[in-house]
Amino acid sequence: MPEISRLSGDNDWIELDFVERQRTPEFAMRLGIQMHLAGLSLSNTISILGRLGVKRSRTAVHDWVQKADLQPDGGANPNHVALDETVIRINDQQYWLYAAIDPETNKFLHIRLFATYTTGLTEIFLSELREKHDVESAVFLVDDAQWLQTALDRHGLDCRYERHGNRNAVERLFREVKRRTSSFSNMFSHVEPTTAESWLQALAVWWNRCQS
Repeated sequence: MPEISRLSGDNDWIELDFVERQRTPEFAMRLGIQMHLAGLSLSNTISILGRLGVKRSRTAVHDWVQKADLQPDGGANPNHVALDETVIRINDQQYWLYAAIDPETNKFLHIRLFATYTTGLTEIFLSELREKHDVESAVFLVDDAQWLQTALDRHGLDCRYERHGNRNAVERLFREVKRRTSSFSNMFSHVEPTTAESWLQALAVWWNRCQS
């Protein structure tokens, strides 16, 4: 599968500060997290770890991803930011995944999951984005969603309507996210929204590493 080709390179970007006891070798924990984020199911991940002599459950690997608390790095200074949202289903309920992408690097800048979409929630997202990155002089590329444009205006950020071009970056990444959840019909089952958000943020970190 094409995702496995993205397993090359180091995985020291996966911090294991949450480990309290050395029941599992750190190399195995990092590899398990990396394999699952790269596209392997939990079942296939534990199968490969088992071949390496590390017997762990699906729940254990799932917990490693959650506890690692991976977040996209801050400190970027992009010229453009593609901003958009899309629907993710969790337990038959709709949630809105907000994402800000640097179209020049094809990297996630920030990603959040909200129970709905409003101008106020968009402003929260923008405030968090501004705390992490220098986007004051960036041009935000958006579609015709009025709540996005209104929130940008309130923050005094430059906004430009664009259906294609650089804004396609965020659409491509949304397609990747939905492809990765396609086995669940684009739905996370039996998880809390915070758990789904944590996994999506970890996926964003893995994606960013693949672009480096």
